[in-house]
Amino acid sequence: MTKPDEPLTASTPRVVRRPVLSQRWMDVTFLHWPVPPAAVAPLLPPGTRPDVLDGSTYVGLVPFRMEAVAFGRGPGLPYLGTFPETNVRLYSVDGRGRRGVVFLSLDAGRLLPALAGRAAFRLPYHWASARVRRAGDRLAYTGRRLTPGRAAGYRLAVEVGDRLDTPDELETFLTARWGLHVDWYGRTLYLPNDHPAWPLHSARLLRLEEDLISAAGLPAPKGPPPQRPARPGRPRPLRRPGGGVDSPPRTAGGTRPAGRATGRPTRRPQPRPAPAPRRRGGRRRAVRRRGRRPLHRVVHHPGPHRAPEGSRRVARVSRAPVTLPWPRRTGRTRRARPVSRRRRVP
Repeated sequence: MTKPDEPLTASTPRVVRRPVLSQRWMDVTFLHWPVPPAAVAPLLPPGTRPDVLDGSTYVGLVPFRMEAVAFGRGPGLPYLGTFPETNVRLYSVDGRGRRGVVFLSLDAGRLLPALAGRAAFRLPYHWASARVRRAGDRLAYTGRRLTPGRAAGYRLAVEVGDRLDTPDELETFLTARWGLHVDWYGRTLYLPNDHPAWPLHSARLLRLEEDLISAAGLPAPKGPPPQRPARPGRPRPLRRPGGGVDSPPRTAGGTRPAGRATGRPTRRPQPRPAPAPRRRGGRRRAVRRRGRRPLHRVVHHPGPHRAPEGSRRVARVSRAPVTLPWPRRTGRTRRARPVSRRRRVP
């Protein structure tokens, strides 16, 4: 018996108590094109059907940067747990009404995570040479698949816009997905996920060149996506380059102009204090007494003036072995023995 589809929610309806994997997605960009449901139905796992909104389903191109991949709730893996990734995905629903996504391809910038995803979860991972660059409010994604015989790549750039306080129904339909449908060795599995709500921002598409969608078995999209791409940012307000949140620009002298509300004067840079003069004396030297091996001693000199009569200099012998030349002119060096006692030098 087929159950009705679950409603669209901004938070997960199924809390994950014991996660198998944990990860963090950063600098994500969502690009979507509407496609006929009949075109994507053969690409879905058995027991699932295309998830439809207003008579259309969508194919998504989602580049991002993966960080802190870990097993369970453990710490993130160094090096292997951080890499760029780009996936092509569809939207599905099963007989129990659970909404999810189906990945047609996943291009990862690390070889070992791609092999582990293929072996453990039967996900269509591909090893790729990918890169994510950020300059202010602009994000650039580039990548090229390294899998032999399956050449494909992408190159796109977006400019992040204003924060979306209340996402509409389409934006919630495309981003609030709380599970994954995968064909796992002849069985269709549903893998739930749990994460906070995306802080979505509008974005303007600056450049788009890709052939990942056509390589996945779908017709190549014609033109840019019809709707605005949504980019989830970090859970904090956007910062302007070189300043704080909505901060006034810096002047040529490195200071900020006076504020309108407070009327505080402009701070002038203070000159740095002159460095203190170097103190004479206290230098290290090697003292060699006649008839004995050379020893390295730290001698505290009395300074440029002469020592008063009757005073003695105390030479502290260093414990660290040093290299001193032999008295002979052979060019060889010998390692001195560390001495831990004090000697009085006349």
